[in-house]
Amino acid sequence: MSLAEASEARKSRLIALRKRKAGEAPEDASVPVIGGRNYDPETRTLRKRTLGEDVEMEDTVEKNIAGLAEQIVAEDEERRAQDLDLFNIAPKRPNWDLKRELEKKLAKLDKQTQRAIHALIRQRLAAQKGESDDLVGAMRAQQQSEMQEDGDSDEE
Repeated sequence: MSLAEASEARKSRLIALRKRKAGEAPEDASVPVIGGRNYDPETRTLRKRTLGEDVEMEDTVEKNIAGLAEQIVAEDEERRAQDLDLFNIAPKRPNWDLKRELEKKLAKLDKQTQRAIHALIRQRLAAQKGESDDLVGAMRAQQQSEMQEDGDSDEE
């Protein structure tokens, strides 16, 4: 393509563009108007992507995590080596495990102790009112009531 032909083609494209902007139909309607990122304006053709063209992206997830797996494995090995140290394994207080074992048993005993205390209090209150189920409580309640009756009869 010579310079004169290129300038004539450009002039005709500019005239068609002005007419299109003005709202007029172009005189050569058979030629489609092509645009977009696959269009090459210099050759006025579509760009063809070649298979050999490797587009390398700058910032990818693969690049960000490259070497991360090896780093995690190395940190894990270091942590395991520290965990095997005897000073880290041994408890700071020698009776720690004994106290831990006894806490469960003591919790059960505390509940039983509280129940027994409540039962004794109920029995004493019932014995004072004379409604006791146990023999000793009933006898004490009867003796107290007899003593109160004797005291009342003496006062009269």
